[in-house]
Amino acid sequence: MSLHRLEAELQQLESEDRLRRLLQLQGPQAPRITLEGRDWLAFCSNDYLGLANDARIVEALQRGLHAMGAGAGASHLVTGHFAVHDQLERSLAAFVGLPRALLFGTGYLANLGLITALTGPDDVILSDALNHASLIDGMRLSRARVERYAHADVDALRAALQAAGGRERFVVTESIFSMDGDLAPLGQMLELCEQHDAWLVIDDAHGFGVLGREGRGVLQALGLRSDRIIYVGTLGKAAGISGAFVAGADAVVETLLQKARSYIYTTAMPPFLAAGLQQSLDIIQAETWRRSQLQQLVATLKQGLAGTALRLLPSDSPIQPLLLGSNASAMAASTRLREQGLIVTAIRPPTVPAGTARLRLSLSALHQLDDVQCLVQALRDLPSGLPQSSLSGTA
Repeated sequence: MSLHRLEAELQQLESEDRLRRLLQLQGPQAPRITLEGRDWLAFCSNDYLGLANDARIVEALQRGLHAMGAGAGASHLVTGHFAVHDQLERSLAAFVGLPRALLFGTGYLANLGLITALTGPDDVILSDALNHASLIDGMRLSRARVERYAHADVDALRAALQAAGGRERFVVTESIFSMDGDLAPLGQMLELCEQHDAWLVIDDAHGFGVLGREGRGVLQALGLRSDRIIYVGTLGKAAGISGAFVAGADAVVETLLQKARSYIYTTAMPPFLAAGLQQSLDIIQAETWRRSQLQQLVATLKQGLAGTALRLLPSDSPIQPLLLGSNASAMAASTRLREQGLIVTAIRPPTVPAGTARLRLSLSALHQLDDVQCLVQALRDLPSGLPQSSLSGTA
């Protein structure tokens, strides 16, 4: 590897409108953020319920910080597992209706840990074509045979299961897909798993807190119950803080505790974060208005763009992708919106397939109807022929 080669590769990314740059917030995450000394209306956060700066959670974090200090100091299996971690795991398992849960530092670590701990060279993984990078990386590390099936295609999955073979079969999918916002046909998928003696791994990163009457996630929303389900929930999106967990049968979770390298060989989550997450769970369950507000905002956005040439992908979730096609078009649209005081992220390959660059419009329960109407008007005002441009803070 040489600096010359690295510099050439970076120049190539820039020429293809694929170079990413950081934004620097000055203040809390919220629908209105402070950036570069100016306030902006933002539609690109995963803080779906608006809890990232909730005063009650901040107070719970402060109490935990004073009681238990700043860091865990060790891995969970040494001396880093606090009573508050144990209580949170019990609460999370009960919240999603599964026997047991295990905390991880991030959703990425959770997916790496569970896939590599449970699968190996003799097993077969059937993976949705649009699965998240963390799932893909876990599959690569597992050394299992991986077969991709067409996105959310039940017939394709059925055929793949019939031909799979292997010692064990694992069907791996997101619930709400992070860049498309659509919901996997999990009821039909679970039926297939039961017919073919397979496990169903559900990454509910964008459904936990959002789906279900009490925000308990996709299992509650769809009424799914089975010993074959292995569930991943993320705590840095709707829950507003950080971390993740895997829930399932006791033997599954115990196996992860014993074998998941991304759990065993890393410092435990700071205990004060677990205290804050316990408060977050209470708010998620009690304040159903947050999910109702999201539904109203999604409906307002769709109605506002109906009858225009602007193409929203099919989604009933807070993730509303506006497909634009080329990288240049997505970048130019993001730039034009920024000129109107709105921050909306342009999503380009390799995050999404080539030719499907988009604006990922992400809604929060703390957005107001006027905010969404402002977004609608700015989108409707986008020119049909957008010039090639560049913008900092793109993915």
